[in-house]
Amino acid sequence: MYQQPTTNNQQPTTNNQPMQSLLLNGKVFYYDEIAAYSFRNSIPLNGYEAKTLELCRDWLNGVQEFSIQTSGSTGAPKVITLTRQQLEASAQATIKALNVQQKDRALVCLNTETVGGLMLLVRGFLGDMQLTIIEPTANPLAVLPPECSFEYASFVPMQMQEMLVFSTESIAFFNRMKAILVGGAPVSYNLQQQISQLSVPVSHTYGMTETASHVALKRLNGPDASPYFKTLPGVEISTDDRGCLILKGAQTNFETIITNDLVNIIDSETFEWLGRADFVINSGGVKIQAEKVEMTLETTLAQLGITTNSFITSLPDEKLGEKVVAVLEHHFLDQVREAQLREKLQSVLSRYEIPKIFLFLPEFKKTTSGKLDRRQTLQAALTFSKTHRF
Repeated sequence: MYQQPTTNNQQPTTNNQPMQSLLLNGKVFYYDEIAAYSFRNSIPLNGYEAKTLELCRDWLNGVQEFSIQTSGSTGAPKVITLTRQQLEASAQATIKALNVQQKDRALVCLNTETVGGLMLLVRGFLGDMQLTIIEPTANPLAVLPPECSFEYASFVPMQMQEMLVFSTESIAFFNRMKAILVGGAPVSYNLQQQISQLSVPVSHTYGMTETASHVALKRLNGPDASPYFKTLPGVEISTDDRGCLILKGAQTNFETIITNDLVNIIDSETFEWLGRADFVINSGGVKIQAEKVEMTLETTLAQLGITTNSFITSLPDEKLGEKVVAVLEHHFLDQVREAQLREKLQSVLSRYEIPKIFLFLPEFKKTTSGKLDRRQTLQAALTFSKTHRF
């Protein structure tokens, strides 16, 4: 059974001070034994627990470089090496932005082998937080005891969406927190509507492995909700000749990072995310921003009462060069519903933006960090939909 770390007189102490500890899959580990890895022959560990504790050991022993693999959600995965200084700068900026206090409780349910999960650990160590770590799962609430309570947590959108529909208790669980971060993927229209009903401040993060997690936050609910991202202190932003965001700061080791994200810069600290430059579809010579069509598709599906995840991609076309394709996490729509969907899309999109094909897959493919794997999902949807009417 899970138990949350406490600071009481029953804990082991050093110089009359409770020893620092974390909770991993219901097992308590003290920092000194993690640093020495003294439990390795006495406590059975699965692969995830071992890898997580090895990361913790490296941090507690002062390791200066950490190698992290990118998610591979938009391109081929690659390994990025981040310095301890970068990780500390990123963690301290978030600790300050969220007003983290000593002994605040944090839930870690992101993969610790990705930068998002690693940074949760680093923030916990630097902020002297009480860490409860569980293996990544689509619905963390399903494996946590009902009495669990936390001040902070970070989720990918898929997790947030799964938990919000899990039980009537999920909203109360969220609203007991001080702040929630959601990142790693765009927030859908449906999820945005659900988040707007929460009283806990929820922020969408912008960042990547190369920037040691997020460098900007956007409030999704409450009186401070905004369509714009606001950078963390010390982060410099500009754009290149494509209109793509350029970043520089302590989180990047003061090196210039040129992204593929098209943005509209509002001021020196604020920008609007427009989409990815490499998600532009050239159909019949017309350049189509896939994210714009995705948002329209999500809104239209919601208006029709079709609850499903979706995304926009493209396939080669002999006449157009590329054709717009919609992929839905759904069993096939019947002809009437598909016709209704097409009709509504035709009223708000140009003829080139309207999907030429609708593909279906009962469950989207995900990366190890819980992000949508577009390439694998497209291939699986093509196979699944091959008997469906195009």
